[in-house]
Amino acid sequence: MFVSETVNAAFAKMNGLGNKIIVADMRGRADLITPDAARALAADDETGFDQIMAIHDPKTAGTDYYIRIINCDGSEAQACGNGTRCVVQALAAQTGQSKFTFETLAGLLQAEELADGRICVDMGRPHFAWQAIPLAREFADTRMIDLHAGPEEVPVLQAPSVASMGNPHAIFWVDRDVWSYALEKYGPDLENHPLFPEKANISIAQVTAQDELTIRTWERGVGLTRACGSAACAAAVSAARTGRTGRHVSVIVPGGTLQIDWRDDDHVLMTGPAEWEFSGQFDPLNGAFSKNMRIDRQAEGA
Repeated sequence: MFVSETVNAAFAKMNGLGNKIIVADMRGRADLITPDAARALAADDETGFDQIMAIHDPKTAGTDYYIRIINCDGSEAQACGNGTRCVVQALAAQTGQSKFTFETLAGLLQAEELADGRICVDMGRPHFAWQAIPLAREFADTRMIDLHAGPEEVPVLQAPSVASMGNPHAIFWVDRDVWSYALEKYGPDLENHPLFPEKANISIAQVTAQDELTIRTWERGVGLTRACGSAACAAAVSAARTGRTGRHVSVIVPGGTLQIDWRDDDHVLMTGPAEWEFSGQFDPLNGAFSKNMRIDRQAEGA
């Protein structure tokens, strides 16, 4: 899948349930993708993305690769579950390997391509202590915190659960269809609320069955997204933690469905698909890119 014969880096444009991903091959290179390059790629209709998953040589013994995650605004993210699935599919197609250990800002991730083509990512353990999320002030119980959106006397969203899946999340529980809420109106202010010193991913979630949630997410550094894997995990564990569901749920996002399993050892497993779109090369300094002539996935040998 990754083929580059120039000083440019190879990339694959992919998606995880509509979460737009660029998987960039930065192995064997000392340079990094600049914020300017990321913003240039994000602004183009063809390469527009939610996250870049930049594959680097491993930093730590026993890991396969280091993954640097870059949002469309040029900022770095600690975790991206949908992007990790895309990385696994790309590397499995190239190497024939099915199991991987990745290092990220959030720590180590184990991931595997399953026999049915879906990818399972061990997202690690959730964190609920206010310092670990982090929050700007102490809350003894993060299952429900004092935060709202809309008029104080009649709030539209209120009392979210908060958690960290390697990145901070706030989940507002609602009784109506998640599409009936103007998340695009409230998301920016909530993302940047002073309570979140590292900003936060903002989700609205509705429990539709004992083993099913529907969510929409305003993603930190991205905006509205069709899928956010870490948000699906944060919503699932928060639903179980507040007694709304069990520990094994389907999470419906605008782009499709993810299976989330919060195991007894506290690890959260996320399982879902990834989809390949096209490949090409780009300049990590300024984002100038070209597409490969052959864009059929099978023709690429994937």
